[in-house]
Amino acid sequence: MPASTRSTLRRGLAALAALPLLALAATACGYGSQAKDDTANVAAKGAKIDGLDTVKIGYFGNLTHATALVGNQKGFVQKELGGTQAEYATFNAGPSEIEALNSKSIDIGWIGPSPAINGYTKSNGKNLRIIGGSASGGVKLVVDPDKIKTLDDVKGKKIATPQLGNTQDVAFLNWIAEKGWTVDAESGKGDVSVVRTDNKITPDAYKSGSIDGAWVPEPTASKLVAEGGKVLLDESTLWPERKFVITNIIVSQSFLEEHPKVVEAVLRGSVKTNAWISANPDQAKAAANAQLKADTGKPLPAEVLDPAWKSIQMTDDPLASTLSTEAEHAVKAGLLKKPDLSGIYDLRLLNKVLAAEGKSTVDDAGLGVEQAK
Repeated sequence: MPASTRSTLRRGLAALAALPLLALAATACGYGSQAKDDTANVAAKGAKIDGLDTVKIGYFGNLTHATALVGNQKGFVQKELGGTQAEYATFNAGPSEIEALNSKSIDIGWIGPSPAINGYTKSNGKNLRIIGGSASGGVKLVVDPDKIKTLDDVKGKKIATPQLGNTQDVAFLNWIAEKGWTVDAESGKGDVSVVRTDNKITPDAYKSGSIDGAWVPEPTASKLVAEGGKVLLDESTLWPERKFVITNIIVSQSFLEEHPKVVEAVLRGSVKTNAWISANPDQAKAAANAQLKADTGKPLPAEVLDPAWKSIQMTDDPLASTLSTEAEHAVKAGLLKKPDLSGIYDLRLLNKVLAAEGKSTVDDAGLGVEQAK
């Protein structure tokens, strides 16, 4: 494979996330675009942590980043930061958020697994750490029920994924391989036509008939269902206990070393946000949608929001073992060289927060900084 092609594939992997996430939130959306900067909905009040004026936090305007959406909208993170002001920036793509982290435009971010893996490996393990979990699930194969009635019917059809090498693209390619079918990862041609399509465009592509279905994250999946599509497969059914990482929390290594108390406060706010979401699901759904409206200018309609919200599980656990598996799938598909992920996690502050809240601590699957030393 030419070096230029490998480089393109690695850039695609970084993008992620649903991509939409990728665009990731988009991914879903377009490379490098940053949607908006703003401050928290609750004013900074009290003493500044470590004398720090601000902490810059990134996330995507996407339901799979609901912890960040709700934490911003309800002010849970800001309350933990006291007089240190949380400044939020929303992104449309994984690579742009990683670039922002590398340039110190943000300090902490909610992001999908593929850009985290790609960012870590490209920096030789020197730019970021995954410090917490945020969400699991929310990815589905939605198809035209007139054209596809069974999983075997997917063969020969045109199925969209958000982007070459993003998390959903890798998952779909792995599923295809496990079915015994073959597809060229780079071109998307083979027993199934894999059509890389921006999540913003996918619903229109489905309506026009240019694709027969899509392996996509929420809320794109529910948007397709609203257009008459049928959920043929929920990716969570392919994972042990139906759990797999879709969103993590990352921090720049330099910020973590210089301001651990600020990082701990953000994690405490995240844990409290997830607890509130669990205890108040309807209010949390409304809060997430309100923040989506503030960030993107448009809330999700109920017929999309309600089913999408139900399929995403908030979690403090980064589900480290599933990150390793996702990386293995990318290697198997030929989209990534076997990465050295040792040291990608530092869950010590998260586990400190969880213990203080009376919750069970979480595991780094042997990929933590302590094991890497």
